Amino acid sequence: MILRTLMLLIFIGMSFLNFAQPTFSKDVAPIIFKHCTSCHRAGEIGPMPLTSYDEVRNWAGTIRYVTSQGIMPPWKADHAYSRFLDENYLSENEIKTISDWVDAGAPQGNQNETPSLPVFPTNSLLGTPDLVLTFKESYVHKGNGKDEYRYFVIPTGLTENKKIKAVELRPGNTKIVHHALFFADQSGKARQYDNNTAEYGFSVDDNPDFNVLEVINRDQFPGYVPGQKPRNFPDGLAQNLPANSDLVIQMHYAPWSVNESDSSSVNIFFAKDNEVIERTVKDYIMLPFNLVTGTNSFFILPNQIKKFEGVYTVPADISLVGIFPHMHYLGKNWEVYIENPDGSKTNLIKINDWDFNWQGGYYFDKYKIAKKGSKIHAFATYDNTANNPANPTSPPKFVTWGEGTKDEMYYLPLLYVPYKNGDENVIFDQNTTSVIETTSGSSIKATLYPNPVKSNDDTPIHIDFTLDRGMPVSIDVFDVNGRIVRTLKENEFYSQGSHLVHLQANHLQKGLYVIKISTMSGSTALPLMITE
Repeated sequence: MILRTLMLLIFIGMSFLNFAQPTFSKDVAPIIFKHCTSCHRAGEIGPMPLTSYDEVRNWAGTIRYVTSQGIMPPWKADHAYSRFLDENYLSENEIKTISDWVDAGAPQGNQNETPSLPVFPTNSLLGTPDLVLTFKESYVHKGNGKDEYRYFVIPTGLTENKKIKAVELRPGNTKIVHHALFFADQSGKARQYDNNTAEYGFSVDDNPDFNVLEVINRDQFPGYVPGQKPRNFPDGLAQNLPANSDLVIQMHYAPWSVNESDSSSVNIFFAKDNEVIERTVKDYIMLPFNLVTGTNSFFILPNQIKKFEGVYTVPADISLVGIFPHMHYLGKNWEVYIENPDGSKTNLIKINDWDFNWQGGYYFDKYKIAKKGSKIHAFATYDNTANNPANPTSPPKFVTWGEGTKDEMYYLPLLYVPYKNGDENVIFDQNTTSVIETTSGSSIKATLYPNPVKSNDDTPIHIDFTLDRGMPVSIDVFDVNGRIVRTLKENEFYSQGSHLVHLQANHLQKGLYVIKISTMSGSTALPLMITE
């Protein structure tokens, strides 16, 4: 009897362990599909696809290592310091789930429990672009093992000024395109530099009189980094693209061992005719000019670890939208914060372990308010010693500011709009608790708040929706007669999870409206009341 009881307990214990162990279908696939597949799929930058059980199982040991070490997903901002949109990092529980799954032999589990793959649109993650600009010819990046910064000048052909909601690079060769910056040039200087160069595009070395600061120290559009979805500016915000301007692309090609050609294109999205642009997005770029020790102090001696502090005194009330730190291989960390006039501190970003291979554009989860007289402090540390495994020179050499990757950069664009009363209450993140109205009975979970809202209220309406699978989304606003009065999103890709879209209601007339959210899985309608 005792033996039978003991055997029964062992059997129950083994069954429990078997039940508790994670499987690919139920536990691991949701993590991989949400955090990894956007880059690890055919035609994207990931070196191998991770879209099925077999593909993930073949790389199980590597996946466990890179996730446990925080190497992948490559999110560098410290989320305990400040929060951003589209944060892509794993929780401790997710990391442990992957590790436990690998230790258990990477079982597949019940195939019927495998979630559907995200549905990624082709050509653009933001829908159908209004303007597509392409290289007029391919450029060959030489396989000499060296980085290359090259400028390409593409006429926009615009005969009138345009308001820009988003700029999206589609790399022609994802193996070598490391990152890109975008500028509008009305002066014709960039085109002249290009005409002086035999090959397509130009570099600093091609033009002795070329002043890199003359090109990059101006309003720029949000850049491209691999693995990050470009973002549309919120409702009512846009940037300017002047008529008769050229789009200048500063392309960084990564070192490669053989010649590789690239012919990239740029998708540009304009504000719709029925969107009222209330504020223009501008940027201020912190450079060595901002260093408290003076511009000429930006140099790093061999075998030196050096920390720089830059300060920008804000000349008017502004609301910060995003921040884009940039440095090269000697970079170690960043910390940026606002010193408010009352002495308090507002955290902007902290990167504890800089990695030149994984730069990012960071958009705040809400406006960061900087009142007139506030000081933005930006600290950056560089390691020019032999102990820095990323140091591109051995032995270490004297380094100063320059765009070459063996040079260094202190380069910090700040994206902002003029402050408006109520910006303190505007949020952009997808996790909210203040729900006024909900819908049910649809494959899309959605909420809308505040509702009703007065027609003269500047506070944006929050459209909060949740997807159980990544897919394209369209959002339209209909009046009571069924006519579309606003199109907020048109087949823009959103990942699995919760998302938030703004609607400025102060330009809608009094009445009843319907906000329709449509996907390939169905649609839902949210009634909206605008009062006087």
